Amino acid sequence: MPYLTGTAVGTASTGAVLGLGIPGYAHPLLAPAEWGGLTRPGTPLHWVVLNVSRGPGTRPDPLCLEAAGRLRNAGVRVLGHLDTTYGARRLGELLSDAYRYLRWYRVDGFVLNRCPTERTALPEVRRTVTALRELLDGGHIVLGHGTHPYPGYMEHADQLVTFSGSWSDYRWSQVAEWTADHPPERFCHFVHGVPRGHLDEALRIARWQGAATIYFTDRTDRGGRTDPWETMPGYWDDIVSLVGPGVSE
Repeated sequence: MPYLTGTAVGTASTGAVLGLGIPGYAHPLLAPAEWGGLTRPGTPLHWVVLNVSRGPGTRPDPLCLEAAGRLRNAGVRVLGHLDTTYGARRLGELLSDAYRYLRWYRVDGFVLNRCPTERTALPEVRRTVTALRELLDGGHIVLGHGTHPYPGYMEHADQLVTFSGSWSDYRWSQVAEWTADHPPERFCHFVHGVPRGHLDEALRIARWQGAATIYFTDRTDRGGRTDPWETMPGYWDDIVSLVGPGVSE
């Protein structure tokens, strides 16, 4: 099995409970069923990303306010979406977006999407995370690298997204050896294009590679032309049942 490495195998016996991290559905006006389905009792959610309009938007959105409020009332952590553009966006811009998320939607933390991975970018990301934690007075920070970054990033976030991509890449992926020094609760995997018949295999890969927060979908990015995370998987009920509360290995 190419996705296994010697140092990562030990993470499979940690007993970590898998749960879903929702990378960000389309606006509630376009995806009402998706947002409504998230508050069903027993849905194993770790957190949900709110991405109003490539960020918080320019004014409070009533439908997003309602969606975020329902999730908070259900005890689900809501995270704001901040696009770092691989380090190109200035700290002031990111903090301005973060402030609006907090003021309007009372988010519990942030996902820094398109986060840099290089060692040289770490000081600026550390500065950003420190400022966000001060703004949040704590909160939950996820760095959305999409691949394995320089290990030092682990010291400054609650979770890292170490895989975001297609099933064809995921099923042959290998985990970085340094991840074995950290519990599965620190890692997230997002995979699109997963056929229903391969859900069990995808879950095994996540467990063996040591990722406790996952999102699998049969939607695809159509060669980069669409966002595969915007709509709910066709097998949503199946994945909720498979991941379900208390499911671990």
